[in-house]
Amino acid sequence: MSEKSKVAIIDDEADMRESVSQWLELSGFETVTFEAAEPALKVIGPDFPGVVITDIRMPGMDGMALLRRLQSVDPGLPVILMTGHGDVPMAVEAMRIGCYDFMEKPFDPDRLADLCQKGGEARARTLETRALRRELSDGNVVMRRLMGSSPLIERLRETILDVAQADGHVLILGETGTGKSLIAKALHASGPRGGKPFITLNCASIAPDLIEPILFGGPDWPEKPFIDQAEGGTLCLEDIEALPASAQARLLDAINANDTVTGGARHNVRITAVSSRLANGTPPAEVLRDDLYFRLAGLVIEAPPLRSRGEDILTLFSHFTVQFAEEYGCEPPTLGAGDAANLVQAPWPGNIRQLINLAERAVLQARRGESNISALLIDDGFQAPAIALDAEKPLKEHVDAFEKMLIDHALRRNSGNVSAVMAELALPRRTLNEKMAKYGLSRQDYL
Repeated sequence: MSEKSKVAIIDDEADMRESVSQWLELSGFETVTFEAAEPALKVIGPDFPGVVITDIRMPGMDGMALLRRLQSVDPGLPVILMTGHGDVPMAVEAMRIGCYDFMEKPFDPDRLADLCQKGGEARARTLETRALRRELSDGNVVMRRLMGSSPLIERLRETILDVAQADGHVLILGETGTGKSLIAKALHASGPRGGKPFITLNCASIAPDLIEPILFGGPDWPEKPFIDQAEGGTLCLEDIEALPASAQARLLDAINANDTVTGGARHNVRITAVSSRLANGTPPAEVLRDDLYFRLAGLVIEAPPLRSRGEDILTLFSHFTVQFAEEYGCEPPTLGAGDAANLVQAPWPGNIRQLINLAERAVLQARRGESNISALLIDDGFQAPAIALDAEKPLKEHVDAFEKMLIDHALRRNSGNVSAVMAELALPRRTLNEKMAKYGLSRQDYL
């Protein structure tokens, strides 16, 4: 487990409470203990990030009553009951009303740890889905993650808002690492389906023989098919080019008939297909069957490559270095003119993913007291000399981008304190205000 799962232990017997806690801590969990149900309820809220273990027989509120209270607080919270021999029928009834599992005393501690791990993993998935639903219920939140002020990104945001109001299926194209998945989420969140299910399947990461049952179900498939899970919302198919021919045919049938192939029930699902190969000029016929392609490509959104976004490169680099600096507990690196110029003109074959990786390496470098971002770019295969400005871009574009980056960094370092920024950059207040207005920088964003 990369992060410790949390386990709340409720038992009125101190020895049992402490022994369970010690064993689970040795197994890699973070525990919190309570001698009664009432104080536990003050701590265990709707988004408690873990599992609850409770004894059944306790003074005051017993384990069954606690289970019912926790179910009313959060039905997705895994609750494990500890039972004596005579309590087994009661524990079986608890399973019926929503208990995750039960352990009969004396129990195998390894099995308890295994249950806690599985319950913790299930809880993490529940909270992740819940957070995504909250995010997708507010299109503004997702749209703000499409950072930048270049004409290309402004046009992309406008296109997303326009397409979101339509309800046809959508094809999202773009090179690897350009943020196509984020565009799909923003598209869903900005339209009338925002807050409804958003179900994603990466077709390239699933074995071909499993894709059809995952999407459409089948007589031997135990789980709810994705097309049913996406009812009323969006089914996002990433790497659509990896969809096997038979699955393409079934998807086309489902789209044409607006129902499932296996069950016959009508569905209200928007399909968002994502492809990198089509963005590289590959003929559609080599990727998808023609009839499916034209059903999906009624509405098309193209993610611009990072190398074409100009000053957005510095905005994104600044954003990610600040994030990583907070994570590693150090100051973000300071860009020199040569580093800034090279960042703007680098080819970025890996696009935003490559930029994120470079930002993390730059922060780690800065933490060691070094600062040579251009050398990191060379490590990535970029061979341009320092401050070798792109002849196709006017000098003013580079100057403006660098100036904006300097002011942005100063505002971040000084938490929006304009007086401190004026002193650091040796700028009078009026000049700083004019430049902040020119570059769309607001003091409120840095407080």
